[in-house]
Amino acid sequence: MIAYALRRLLQAVVLLFIVSVVTFALIHAAPGGPAVLANPDLGREQIARMSERMGLDDPLPVQYLRWLGNVVRGDFGVSYSTVEPVPDLIWSRLPNTLLLTGLALVIAIALAVPLGVLCAIRRNSMLDRLVAGFTFFGVSIPVFWLGIVLIVLFSVQLRLLPGGGISTLGEDFSLVDRLKHLVLPVSVLVVGNLAELTRYTRSGMISVLGEDYVRTARAKGIEERGVIVGHALRNALVPVVTVIGVLLPRAVSGAAITEAVFSWPGMGRLAVEAATTRDYPVVLATTLTVAVVVIFSSLVTDLVYGYLDPRIRLG
Repeated sequence: MIAYALRRLLQAVVLLFIVSVVTFALIHAAPGGPAVLANPDLGREQIARMSERMGLDDPLPVQYLRWLGNVVRGDFGVSYSTVEPVPDLIWSRLPNTLLLTGLALVIAIALAVPLGVLCAIRRNSMLDRLVAGFTFFGVSIPVFWLGIVLIVLFSVQLRLLPGGGISTLGEDFSLVDRLKHLVLPVSVLVVGNLAELTRYTRSGMISVLGEDYVRTARAKGIEERGVIVGHALRNALVPVVTVIGVLLPRAVSGAAITEAVFSWPGMGRLAVEAATTRDYPVVLATTLTVAVVVIFSSLVTDLVYGYLDPRIRLG
């Protein structure tokens, strides 16, 4: 297990290098640039002077090696748009995204596992059909459309909940106010996550319930609850863990569309704004942050496999 983890860590370093190279090349190949987008009225000479001051007139390999050397020393640069250190900018947005997407993921997991188990046990029942309809709706519905509908319904028409932001302007922080601002964006994220996790839990349980060891457990006289929880559920959660491993990076990258719709100041919105303004240091830093989380969540997912199913060996 330790040797496997070390190999994965070495592969992670190589993968991060590749991600940084590709991201650096793509963002610099995009039309426009920080100088042009900062002020479209600038003349060519002014743009050239600004690009020279930013070091953007050097050959691309030279720019990359300079940036990589700074990153190795812990210097991620300064945002072109806000003139703030990039780490400070990311750390100011990261807690907001973790709060939003983390809460949505926890709620989705807490609801999806029991729902999926019940639907597998009661196949083709009314509950199973209702949940199947919901999962179809949750997977296919566009996130931005659902967000807009919720804003129109609960903020504009009923005036029950705020339609955006993280807090009420001009008011001191309060837990009630923060929870009100969380309800709508969290609901949008929960719908998609819940639909996906419920489908995998149900299909995993149905597959496991037909295995020989489950029939043997029932033949031994073990009560049904013990068969479900102690024998079937643990193995049925293996594909669910895969999905959770994929969803975990969203807790850092943020659901960019949801954050944009609800004006939530998180990582996803920061990445979109940085890409729009060609804020190279911010784009590169956010991409690397997400890449680290993806690699780490993949490693944790593989290790959890071995715990849930001892038949899985990590070589």
